[in-house]
Amino acid sequence: MTTNSGQGHPAPGQAHPSARPLALVTGVGRTIGIGAGVARRLSASGWDVAFTYWTPYDERMAWGREPGATRAIIDALAENGAATTAVEADLADPDTPARVFDEVERGLGSVTALVMCHCESVDSGLLDTTVESFDRHFAVNARATWLLIREYGRRFAAAPGSGRIIALTSDHTVGNLPYGASKGALDRITLAAAHEFAHLGVTANVINPGPVDTGWMTEEDRASVLRQTPLGRLGTPQDTAHLVDFLCSPQGQWINGQLLMSNGGLA
Repeated sequence: MTTNSGQGHPAPGQAHPSARPLALVTGVGRTIGIGAGVARRLSASGWDVAFTYWTPYDERMAWGREPGATRAIIDALAENGAATTAVEADLADPDTPARVFDEVERGLGSVTALVMCHCESVDSGLLDTTVESFDRHFAVNARATWLLIREYGRRFAAAPGSGRIIALTSDHTVGNLPYGASKGALDRITLAAAHEFAHLGVTANVINPGPVDTGWMTEEDRASVLRQTPLGRLGTPQDTAHLVDFLCSPQGQWINGQLLMSNGGLA
């Protein structure tokens, strides 16, 4: 197994490459986040996992920085037998996606599955959204998604039929204009890969997990979601992770070019 200190470079003595397929999961900054749940589930299913995180985003959000999160996630993946590397990545920088792939390939080899859980999400509406915030949302949620997919397509070297691209989206635009609008762009960019990468045998899908409480919900938010969900509970990172795991499996190959709702029947 391989781990590292979170800077994108392998630890001394690590095996390279591994016999396990490699997934690159973006947006794995906190142990309770969807990205971390996806990474843990894939590692348990036999994947090696590289992941990105960006601590300055967490620091300016209400939940704040989680000290030791990167180390804890690396250790959890290693317990499942996964080789892993973590890359600190500001996806608002257009040069970052290529650098991420360079560091991941140098440490663990070529990427078979690209799972994009990163986001910029700061609430604002039609009247109070700033141009700076609008541009940052589109840089992270839309442009970085395109650039990550572009790097993946250019470098894909796995067997035809094994490749996977999955992105997480949202339709929450009211009172959250730049987030919802940029996620709408993410949908179209990702789904285009189902056709443009057909010659590679790569599938591309988008998952809308609905509201998942990863530390941002108020008690009022929780009560509202519970009222609207037939199953009578909140969504969890594991709910999304199980769907990602299936889509990345050989049994999930026939699902392609889809925007999938996975929200417990949320009204």
